[in-house]
Amino acid sequence: MDAFSDLIRGVRAHGSLFGSSTLSPPWALHFVDGAPLTLCTVLTGQGWIVPEHRPPELLRARETIVVRGPATFAFVDEIGTGAEPIVCGEDCATPEQGGTRHRLGWNDRGDDRGTTTLIVGAYPVRGEISRRLLDALPVVLRVDAGGTSDPVLDHLAAEVAVDTPGQQVVLDRLLDWMLVCTLREWFDRPGGEPPAWWAAQRDPVVGGALRLLHAEPAAPWTVAALAGRTGVSRSTLAKRFSDLVGEPPLTYLARWRMTLAADLLVEREAATVADVARTVGYSDPFGFSAAFKRIRGTSPSEFRRTATTASPAGSNA
Repeated sequence: MDAFSDLIRGVRAHGSLFGSSTLSPPWALHFVDGAPLTLCTVLTGQGWIVPEHRPPELLRARETIVVRGPATFAFVDEIGTGAEPIVCGEDCATPEQGGTRHRLGWNDRGDDRGTTTLIVGAYPVRGEISRRLLDALPVVLRVDAGGTSDPVLDHLAAEVAVDTPGQQVVLDRLLDWMLVCTLREWFDRPGGEPPAWWAAQRDPVVGGALRLLHAEPAAPWTVAALAGRTGVSRSTLAKRFSDLVGEPPLTYLARWRMTLAADLLVEREAATVADVARTVGYSDPFGFSAAFKRIRGTSPSEFRRTATTASPAGSNA
C-alpha cells in the first residue's frame, strides 16, 4: 500500500452525481453544502466556477476543477449573470448521503446550440486518514483538457447518455476514477509543488520505505530494520528519508500510527484504548496514550469523546 492509496481510500463517491445537466444560458447553480471535495467537469460548452472569496475560474470543455470545502461555490454561464441560482427541492441529496444540495437541472433540455453539459461529484471525506489528503490540496485545483483523465471522460459521457440498470453505481466508480486521475495529474504537473510524501514515493529507496511503513504500520520498526528491507545502510536511509519527506522515518511512522489510531478510536467503539494501541504497534497503552497526546494534542479517550459526540454532518466536513 502506498501513501496516496492509503490517504484516498476513504474518499468515495456514493450517489454523488449531480447530473449530466444540459444548461441553456443564462444559468446559475449555487453549491451550498460545502462538501469537503467537489469535482466539476464540463463535457461540452463552458462556464465559470466562482468559489467563495476566490477569483472565478473559466471551465472549458473537458477541463476539470476540484473545489475543497467547506466554502461554497457557484457555476454560472457568465460572470455577473442575471440568472437566479437554482434552488434546491425536496428530493435533493444531502452531504451525509454523499450528494450535493442542488440536483435540479438534471433533465434540463434547452436548445442544444450554446448549451453546456456539466458533471459534478461531491465527496464526503471521513476520518483523519483522508483529512491528511485534504491538507495537501489548495482550495481550487484544475486540470486542463487533454490529460490522462480524458479516457475516463469518454466513459462518463457514454454512461450519462443512456439510462440503464446499475447506472448510479457505474457513475460513482467512474467519478472515483476521475478524482484519482485528476489528483495524480495535478500532483505531477510541471512546476508544481506536490506534498513531500508524493514526490518521495518516486524515490527507489524512500518510496520503498514508505510502502513498508504503510503496509506494516504495527511492525516493530527501527531505522536499521527499515534500511535492511530497502537494501541500503542505516545512515543512507535516515538522511535520504529526512531530505525527501521532511522528517525522520520513525517520526513519520509515529504520526501515521496516531492517524490510524484516531480513526480506529471512532470506528471501533467497543475497542479499548489498549486494543487500539496494540493494533497500531504499541504493547504499552500508557506509552501509546503519551504518544497520542504529544502528536495530536489530546488524550485518546478525550479524542474519542469529542469525535463521537460531533454531529454526523460535522464528521464529514
